[in-house]
Amino acid sequence: MTVAFLGLGNMGGLMAANLLRAGEKVVGYDPVVTEAEVPLAESAAAAVSGADVVITMLPSGRHVLDVYREIVPLAEPGTVFLDCSTIDVADARAAAELASAAGHLAVDAPVSGGVVGAQAAKLTFMVGGAAEAFAAAEPLLRHMGARQVHCGDSGAGQAAKICNNMLLGISMIGVSEAFALGQRLGLDDQVLFDVASTASGQCWSLTTNCPVPGPVPASPANRGYTGGFASGLMLKDLLLAQAAADAHGVPTSLGRHAAELYAAFVEQDGPGRDFSAIVTSLREETS
Repeated sequence: MTVAFLGLGNMGGLMAANLLRAGEKVVGYDPVVTEAEVPLAESAAAAVSGADVVITMLPSGRHVLDVYREIVPLAEPGTVFLDCSTIDVADARAAAELASAAGHLAVDAPVSGGVVGAQAAKLTFMVGGAAEAFAAAEPLLRHMGARQVHCGDSGAGQAAKICNNMLLGISMIGVSEAFALGQRLGLDDQVLFDVASTASGQCWSLTTNCPVPGPVPASPANRGYTGGFASGLMLKDLLLAQAAADAHGVPTSLGRHAAELYAAFVEQDGPGRDFSAIVTSLREETS
């Protein structure tokens, strides 16, 4: 296939490179990227010319819709539009409608797994779209990830992503508060980890992305909270979840409080460190 890949940031660049290594013909475009592992086009329109598949990995729904309005009319009939950005459900559905109305196939396929998963081609894709569109996109998704879950019609992939990440944000705060309380009560971090990781408190935020240094050597806490899933991105997803909850009248008090806590943390600490770094602010409050 000929693939146009628009958006070659930390994730997109790695995903595009995996497609190239898998034998696909890839042409990339990003307005701020001048060097990449894949050949670069001079514009989004030039990248899309002759493409069988157009993949986008962009910061927001506004960016996706702006690009779609530009490139959808230029694409060959029957092109597969595969958006891997994490955006609002309504924006994902609007993008799919733009593509479908022009005779193309469209799926939304946000990812889980972060930079490490992108490097290893072990991402999980949560996919929304018609069965025909999912079938057309699946071979490429397999080149970039280890798991592809068809969640339903257009927008369902985004819905699954924001629900999952709302749960993740809540659980990380819970784990961090437990370590803050344990520290104040005189518990060693390793002791609390040894108990909770084999008892009813076990969860991914504890056993894989443990927010304190020591118990899980591969967690970002042991690298000064570098790498992993940035706090700014967690805040973005929590705000998307709250916007969806408000739009549909769903009470999510824990999700809303998690968004408030991450907003305060990002304002204080910046958006770049792993989202588990929120433990540092919670421990400061108890010291």
